[in-house]
Amino acid sequence: MNNCYFNIGICLEFRVWYFEFAKIMPKLFKLHSSFKPAGDQPQAIDKLKKGLEKSFDFQTLMGVTGSGKTFTVANIISELDKPVLVIAPNKSLAAQLYREYKNFFPENAVHYFVSYYDYYQPEAYLPITDTYIDKEAMINQEIDKLRHGATTALSTRRDVIIVASVSCIYNLGVPENYQGSLIHLETNQVITRADLIFQLIKIHFERTNGVLTRGQFRIRGNVFEIKPMNEDITYRIELEDQIIQDINIVDNVSQNILENLSEILIFPPKHFISSAPQTMEAIKNIKSELKERLAYFKKNKLYLEAERIERRTKYDIEMMKSIGYCHGIENYSRHLSGKLAGEAPDSLLAYFPRVNGKADFLTIIDESHIAVPQIGGMYEGDRSRKQALVKYGWRLPSALDNRPLRFEEFKKRIGQVIFTTATPGKFEYEHSKAVIEQIIRPTGLIDPEIEIRPVFDKKHNRSQINDIMDEIERLAKIHERVIVNTLTKKQAEDLHAYLTEHKFRSNYVHSDVKTFERNEILKDFRLGKFDVLIGVNLLREGLDLPEVTLVAILDADREGFLRSETSLMQTMGRAARNVKGKIILYADKTTDSMKKAIKEVERRRKKQIEYNTKYNITPKTIKKDIEDFLDISTEDDKNVKLQMSNIKSISKIKKSKVKRI
Repeated sequence: MNNCYFNIGICLEFRVWYFEFAKIMPKLFKLHSSFKPAGDQPQAIDKLKKGLEKSFDFQTLMGVTGSGKTFTVANIISELDKPVLVIAPNKSLAAQLYREYKNFFPENAVHYFVSYYDYYQPEAYLPITDTYIDKEAMINQEIDKLRHGATTALSTRRDVIIVASVSCIYNLGVPENYQGSLIHLETNQVITRADLIFQLIKIHFERTNGVLTRGQFRIRGNVFEIKPMNEDITYRIELEDQIIQDINIVDNVSQNILENLSEILIFPPKHFISSAPQTMEAIKNIKSELKERLAYFKKNKLYLEAERIERRTKYDIEMMKSIGYCHGIENYSRHLSGKLAGEAPDSLLAYFPRVNGKADFLTIIDESHIAVPQIGGMYEGDRSRKQALVKYGWRLPSALDNRPLRFEEFKKRIGQVIFTTATPGKFEYEHSKAVIEQIIRPTGLIDPEIEIRPVFDKKHNRSQINDIMDEIERLAKIHERVIVNTLTKKQAEDLHAYLTEHKFRSNYVHSDVKTFERNEILKDFRLGKFDVLIGVNLLREGLDLPEVTLVAILDADREGFLRSETSLMQTMGRAARNVKGKIILYADKTTDSMKKAIKEVERRRKKQIEYNTKYNITPKTIKKDIEDFLDISTEDDKNVKLQMSNIKSISKIKKSKVKRI
């Protein structure tokens, strides 16, 4: 095998060397902050640290909105010598957390990992109408880049924080194959032009003569230009007499040399990757499964189903033979990975380090009252759709193993966990060995007062919409912001259209809005480009919008999931970062959920007021810079430096005398 190509064993040895080497280094994470722990934060930090030292598997940080839960967790991370996975229940909150941790740990590798689909229609079959729906997806290339950045960081360094959505429990190829397929190139290395072409194509880079995009390479004589998947940079490699003479990073537009390098690591542009022997063995097993399935269908006289599965599978096999890849290859992941039927797939969690079979990383589950049930429900939802595809001959039974983790499988693959939420759920209370309250806000902010107004005031012939429009108009004049929480997406869109028609500056956000567009909307809202933001679920958990002075909850008396005690508490928390914060609940009756939420708010208000009085604290609105949540194409220089850091780390490992384990 050519020496530019790392086999799996060597790559894993490097990984073990690095993680062992890191343990004798100074603190991995360096926290940057102008603030010191205050309020309830010091006692929370101390209790959480003691819980980790006692090997508590689950702990809960029950912190109110604005109490600085993320800062508390950042202080915990700064004491660790292991990677961290932060799971958030939605992409918007994940993006906000990514920016916060990026600011807290600018010298470390903080990455963002969420689903990369702007639009996703999963493959499905509706037997009632005999309708087959092919998979349709629009992949966001920027998010794909960030995902590859996450797995690359986990493969090359230890001081890593990955902020992810629950998509992190879905199948993500085979880590050993991904890490074992990296190409290591250094100056003065002997390699032929043909060998380098072969190795790049082997790990699924595409050759092009046109404009270079991520995951492609271009050749001009003996000069290779390679654009990796995880960064917006271009590598230029010059060969002379079968020796690498120069490795440079060049400007994407001017092609000027930005930096000279001594070595680089190039990771595969796909997470689903297999070696030729693995692919041939997988094809053999796929053929065997197809044979069994055809026998089953024919025995039961299901000839249409037999024709379907035979035609599709044979086409996929030919594609894998020709190019090593096929559309929907993830459905054959069990065969490609060599796993048994029903065995758990490898997700992002498998890219994190393990020591003696145990997870060697800390997991933070943010807004756990939502995220934990999400994780628990993913498997059944995915399986019910795929069972119809298998039953009617659109997929082989092994497609069922391309799935998210079951909750029990998830628990086995994570290490110690800290749940963070203002409203812990049943799981957190039952499993946490410590539930630590963080109610006091260092800023002195008191939970907003709550006012209940009628949905429809018959006496004055005024609806909740008329009333909230008056509030928006009043607050807009003094440049303050309003959040309106509705029950449905359509209601949010209709209200936005109605307000716009009446010359109000408004916008809406919900799960159908694209990831980057959501983040831009939230940023524009903070900048004051519009005055009222309308939403459903996404305007509940965790979003940090200190400019908001009024949160209005429409139809607050519609008892149910969206108007439960937890939902009301979380939504009302959006006004708890501003000293002028106020809550209006529109309701014609006071439900049990409303009573419980109001009672808890009053308890917290009393405790904060007592603290403020004792320490003579004047409440202050939270001041927070308005930043882009994600690094899209404006951080090329930082990305270059990050890659250099990775390269230097690997170089040190190779040259060190750390004992192998």
